[in-house]
Amino acid sequence: MCGIVGLFLKTPALEPRLGALVTPMLAAMGERGPDSAGIALYCDPAPTGSIKITLHHPDEDHDWDGLAADLAAGLGVAAAAARRGNHCVLTTAAAEAGARAWLAANAPGTRIVGVGQAIELFKDRGHPAEVAERFGLAGAAGTHAVGHTRMATESAVTTEHAHPFSTGLDLCLVHNGSLSNHNRLRRRLARRGVAFETDNDTEVAAGYLTWRLREGASLAEALEAGLADLDGFYTFAIGTRDGFAVLRDAVACKPAVLAETDEWVAMASEYRSLAHLPGARGAAIWEPAPATVYSWRRETGHDRH
Repeated sequence: MCGIVGLFLKTPALEPRLGALVTPMLAAMGERGPDSAGIALYCDPAPTGSIKITLHHPDEDHDWDGLAADLAAGLGVAAAAARRGNHCVLTTAAAEAGARAWLAANAPGTRIVGVGQAIELFKDRGHPAEVAERFGLAGAAGTHAVGHTRMATESAVTTEHAHPFSTGLDLCLVHNGSLSNHNRLRRRLARRGVAFETDNDTEVAAGYLTWRLREGASLAEALEAGLADLDGFYTFAIGTRDGFAVLRDAVACKPAVLAETDEWVAMASEYRSLAHLPGARGAAIWEPAPATVYSWRRETGHDRH
């Protein structure tokens, strides 16, 4: 079943409250997805020339500071780690490829969850309210967030299979539904250089967008192409460094609600995740149309395709 949420803030005045606003959105979807939950936050961009790498290790007491020091010494670059539960956000001046190679060779048991200038991505097993508390989500600040609550119907309840999935810099995707051609598409994308860590169909959808964006498409163009290439039924919510988008397939059997005010735009599988937002009673509220891309960016506002 699963539940998805997204919140995009149009005004800087609300940015200190991002976590406080999105936490009840995620918790309200607990009945739709009690097995695991995750959230991608877009906040505090890394310094110019640096990236943020969100890492996971099953050991709650893992020595993240030691890992950062070892990476800094091994690659000859600055690196610092900030612990968040069984995750950490590693900020480093290393190039993405070099950091990935070093971590693969020197940090066994450590898994990369997300990479980018702004994204910080946290996910784990358990009820969404518990996961949010574990990561201190309520105190987070930022510009936008995309989250997911999962009912595991097709794979094991693991952190690896929890959403969101991130397969490109600052890109993440959450998904309610199922793809029927993900195995064939995974092989096709792998030949084009897209790497996958799980057999989850949502990771394939994220990888597809990563590939399209690498080929020069805009996010809206990549999603429109996906209507032809991604078979199945789905509602997607997507985050990028400076934008947020929603797409339903042509049948649109999976639930979704959009709401918008002058200060924010929000999406959820059910309205109850939106009702607490400031000004929600006066918001424009609608069900996203089938096969229609809705996207927002700070620079350009709202686009419908």
